[in-house]
Amino acid sequence: MTAPFGSEFTVGIEEELLLVDPDTLALAPVAADVLEQMAAGQTPAAGHEAYAAQIELRSQPLGSVADAVEELARLRSAARDAGATLMASGVHPTGRLGDAPLVRTERYERVADEMRGLLRRTPESALHVHVGLPDERTAVAVFNALRQHLPLLLGLSANSPWWFGTDSGLASARSALVRSYPGRGIPEALADIEEAERRTNAMVVVAGAPEPTFVWSDMRLHPVYGTIEVREMDTQSSLESVAAVAALVRSLALQARDAPTEGAARSEILNWSSFRAARDGVESKILHGNALRPLRDVAARTVAALRPWAREAGDEEALELVLRLLDHGGGAHRQREAYASGGEARLLRTLVEDTAAEPAVGATALRRTT
Repeated sequence: MTAPFGSEFTVGIEEELLLVDPDTLALAPVAADVLEQMAAGQTPAAGHEAYAAQIELRSQPLGSVADAVEELARLRSAARDAGATLMASGVHPTGRLGDAPLVRTERYERVADEMRGLLRRTPESALHVHVGLPDERTAVAVFNALRQHLPLLLGLSANSPWWFGTDSGLASARSALVRSYPGRGIPEALADIEEAERRTNAMVVVAGAPEPTFVWSDMRLHPVYGTIEVREMDTQSSLESVAAVAALVRSLALQARDAPTEGAARSEILNWSSFRAARDGVESKILHGNALRPLRDVAARTVAALRPWAREAGDEEALELVLRLLDHGGGAHRQREAYASGGEARLLRTLVEDTAAEPAVGATALRRTT
């Protein structure tokens, strides 16, 4: 690994968003047109994802979650100004099997050739949170601590109960889709940075990948940015929910800096807990300590424990939004409520409206609450 560690816990957020037709709200393969218009408006922090009906928006590495979310709000607005109708959901609820063309770039053509029908099913959209790390020792400590909280983060962010026009029975159908890709799942703990390098090199060789960014897991030490990257959360319709989960990730990283974790659970155990979180969302029971406990209780206790670190980072108000997310029941609950009130049409319209809503969070809004 050649990761340039040296950042003091900056936070950067990437969100993958679906593009839909403004009238039918079906997937619309217009990413090239939208990105061309955004580039003309000098909005560089946007790019292609694998599908022509999807774009990725990226904040810069910033000093607070509020600043990062405010930047995402500006980017969503710029995409709308460029003609996009955005839908933030882990999976398009009514997208048909194979109806989204892929982006014709060298990178994605290579991925498509390797993943074949797996990639051609339907777009899936994730939220990625990066936290900058100061050195190799801290990187290992944060990696080992955060892996144990991935089921909690997945359950809180579950926002894709519908797939292919039917309720999947899961809170995160996207999680089930990506589990079919090689390398996905919760990685084992690390002894040191050299072990991370050996694993990465071995995966690159076995995958036949040209470089390390072509191999994935639910979380990784990013080989280019020098960050811990939590990768496998559903994209969030509400920027308030983006702020909540990003603040939780960053606060957990800061806690690990001061209190490294020992005796972590094995990956096969955590992956079962992760499945429960994907299935039942905020209503799940997940592994905490040596027992299954309600995710709601785990989340509330975790927020209480993390408040000193959130305060240090200036993320205290953003972290408290985790409790508001619990009160609202999470994205999967909101999608099912919308469907119950008006069927598919109401569900799709609610997702678009929530994605376009003026944010109640961000640096300016959070300062108003203090």
